[in-house]
Amino acid sequence: MIELLTTRGYYLVSFLLLGVGTYMMIGNENLVKKVIGMNIFQTGIFLFFIVAAFVEGGSPPLLSAPAPYVSPLPHVLILTAIVVGVSLTAVALGLIVRIYSEYGSLDEASIQKVIADE
Repeated sequence: MIELLTTRGYYLVSFLLLGVGTYMMIGNENLVKKVIGMNIFQTGIFLFFIVAAFVEGGSPPLLSAPAPYVSPLPHVLILTAIVVGVSLTAVALGLIVRIYSEYGSLDEASIQKVIADE
């Protein structure tokens, strides 16, 4: 069991981040904490893709490099996902600021109660 954790520790950390992020998005009523949970979840996904792309003894995909080759595609996808994640976080926080100015609260239950009363 210890050998499995030492060789696959990054997968364990990845799934731990996914679980913590999911719990934060579902379990919290505060909208800012939901955005933080979304960012933790995204980090878990990023780590999973990078770990899955790892090739023991791999080299860059150049003609002069020996096989086996490492695919650059997962790394490029993660760089793109990081940019999208930062943009999504900025839009979400902008919407949260607008929601707070409109309803005076960041608590999801309070906002739903105000909407129901209107």
